[in-house]
Amino acid sequence: MMRLFVRFSACLALGLVVAVLVLLGLMFGAQFNLIEALLLSGKPLAQLSLILLPETFWHELSGLPDAAQNPALQSFLSLCAGLGQLALLLAGGFFRLWYWR
Repeated sequence: MMRLFVRFSACLALGLVVAVLVLLGLMFGAQFNLIEALLLSGKPLAQLSLILLPETFWHELSGLPDAAQNPALQSFLSLCAGLGQLALLLAGGFFRLWYWR
């Protein structure tokens, strides 16, 4: 069971690296409409985390008063959630490619 967890964690780390490289490639290629789609895919999860986690958590994390209403924090969380979703998708593919029997 532990071996399975370590293997998937390695695939997830590789997926995150590839997702960041894809984001950099999109930025250098000026494909901002695809980056906006990535942001939109992460928006529901980001909004859910802003609603479910307490305001004190967001204030301590960011140092901003009323941090949950800050558009910069919302945008950053959307980007992180979108990258995380892409990394999980890639990790599932890597895991199936290399370790699935």
